[in-house]
Amino acid sequence: MGDIYPTVKVAAVQAASVFLDRDGSTQKACRLIREAGANGARVIAFPEGFIPAHPVWYHHHAATSAIANKLAVELFKNSMEIPGPETAALGAAARDANAYVVIGVCEKMPQTIGTMFNTQLYFGPDGTLIRKHQKIMPTVGERLVHMGGFGDTFGAFPSEFGPMSGLICGENSNPLAVFALTAEGTRIHTMSWPNHFPTSGDPLRNRVTIDAQGFAQMSKAYVISACGTVDDDMIRKLEVGPEAEKFLRDPNSCGGSVIVSPLSRVLAGPMGPEEGILYADCDLQVGVQAKLRHDFAGHYNRPDIFQLQINRSAPQIYTVHGARDNAALTAPAQNALPGAVSGPTVGAGDWQRVSAPVEEAATRKKPVS
Repeated sequence: MGDIYPTVKVAAVQAASVFLDRDGSTQKACRLIREAGANGARVIAFPEGFIPAHPVWYHHHAATSAIANKLAVELFKNSMEIPGPETAALGAAARDANAYVVIGVCEKMPQTIGTMFNTQLYFGPDGTLIRKHQKIMPTVGERLVHMGGFGDTFGAFPSEFGPMSGLICGENSNPLAVFALTAEGTRIHTMSWPNHFPTSGDPLRNRVTIDAQGFAQMSKAYVISACGTVDDDMIRKLEVGPEAEKFLRDPNSCGGSVIVSPLSRVLAGPMGPEEGILYADCDLQVGVQAKLRHDFAGHYNRPDIFQLQINRSAPQIYTVHGARDNAALTAPAQNALPGAVSGPTVGAGDWQRVSAPVEEAATRKKPVS
């Protein structure tokens, strides 16, 4: 009979965060996950930094201004520790939806103040937190609040549909990152995007479609691009002037979620600036057809000429030698989830699967429902 490549319904959630509100954004995400799952989606993608927001104020305020500093402090106060009550709530929603969920969050290092990462979380349909990816290089104003991640959180992850992957915003343009995920055999790729680009740049929707089609052409994967959007609450809290408000309310400035096939054809979208969920049915056998033509990590490459090496280790900024029974503090793990080891090498039969059960008790506060 041969192998079976199923058709998978996927969803791109385009929505505005409950701006700088961790609990509100988590509740909104859980509601949207369950809605998409009820409509049959098995893979659900969310925008960049959806919980609690993306630091777009640096497009409108000076980096050292009082308003920028105030908003950055609120971002930290509402960022997430991983795992925690928010991951438990998101995992429960993924389990209810019976779907893989990829969502952008602002992550902070446990037991510390001041350091944040731009992170994607990957949940399985059983509610398990499979792993996380920390954006390797913060872009433009993000560098003022986000630290770059390392190779230990980079890579495809396992699913019942084969390897899946995700990247955040500008990472989706990085040729080496694209090739690395192509080499790991990704079949469904999720792109998380903010709600708008800098005021002097190309509109978000233009870039999103170009990058989604480009990634599909190189990898022969389905690409789900989920973009953020803007609402009145966000505009009010940004405290911007008339010109910036005009930009934020321009329907061409935000949105643009799109779903693309391995043949680089647009299957759904691009969306306008509205909130909504974009759906498409993805026949995974199309990826076979496309790769038989161009497999850039296989027969259509020359490994004697082109090679790529990836470093999956993370540098340690603080190491303790010797033991002190009465030590008040211990160094927090910088990137790893509990039990994490170096990232997977696809094809080696040794996928990393880091579990954070939904039922795990949270010591910080009760899970958000």
